This record gives sequence, C-alpha cells and structure tokens, in this order.
Amino acid sequence: MKITVFHANECDKKKCTAFKMEKQNNCRIIYNLNQIPSGAVILNPFAKKSVSFEDEELVKRKGVVGLDCSWNKVSSSSKFFSLTKYHRSLPFLIATSPVNYGKPCKLSTAEAIAATLYITGFKDEAKNIMNGFKWGHTVIGLNFELLEAYSNVKTSSEVIDIQNDFLKQYED
Repeated sequence: MKITVFHANECDKKKCTAFKMEKQNNCRIIYNLNQIPSGAVILNPFAKKSVSFEDEELVKRKGVVGLDCSWNKVSSSSKFFSLTKYHRSLPFLIATSPVNYGKPCKLSTAEAIAATLYITGFKDEAKNIMNGFKWGHTVIGLNFELLEAYSNVKTSSEVIDIQNDFLKQYED
C-alpha cells in the first residue's frame, strides 16, 4: 500500500502522527507538492466528494496522500486544491488521538489515512497503521459502527447519506 504524506512543518514533531508512521515504515513523507503521486487519492477536508469503496482501485494502484498541515491556514484557493481530481473528504468520524480526543472531524493524519483505508476495504492495513500508536485501537473501536457502514456501501453519495442519517439523531 502506497501511503504518502505531504508535510508542511507546522506541527510539533514529537506529537506528529505522520512522523511516527514514517518511523514505522508505514508512509513516506514529502515536503514538495510536486512529489505527490499522480492519480493518488488526496485527503482534503474541503473536497466535495467523500472517500468511498468506489476509490478502492485508486487506493490499491496509486495510494493515499495525507496533507499534514494546519487546515485553519488553508484557504479554498490554495494550491492544494489544484493537485488532482482525486481529492476526497472523510465522512463524520470522531478523533481519538490525545491532541483531539472526542472532537468530531478533527482526525490526525494517521487516523485519516487509517479511516480511508478502512472505508475503501483495506481494513487490515488500517488496523496495522493504528497498532503503531498506544491509543490507536480506539479510533476503529469508537467509530466502528460508522466505519463498517461507510465501508459497506459503494458510492460517495451513499456514504454521505449514512453520515447524514447518523447526524440527524443528534439534531436539537
């Protein structure tokens, strides 16, 4: 499985999940946008399309790219958004890393990549990545029902339907 992380050097390296993934030979970190593999699925919280099982073949052949940067500093006109047509967002999930534990949609790079792998059918690979973290088992455990539901449908729109149905339970 080809996993690449573009790193913008905006975080504490001691807490950075991307650096830990690299130490465990689970990803390759790059510092230049031109090094992003062509045709890979790029995780982007502003993407209009959600990751889904329909991305399975792309993930298998071209891999996944995490963008490790401060999303608060990225605007929708950023150069990140012209990299490829394969930008994907993640559906609703809850973070379990020590930095953002319990916060919705604030996944670490490792959590986001693992969730992408899980949803696209690479469940063992997702678990393997998270096994490298003391808290790693909790991301799949806490989000298990949603991850299973997301991984059992074919299209992005079906993933969004599941997300929206889940979130309706908590309105008002």
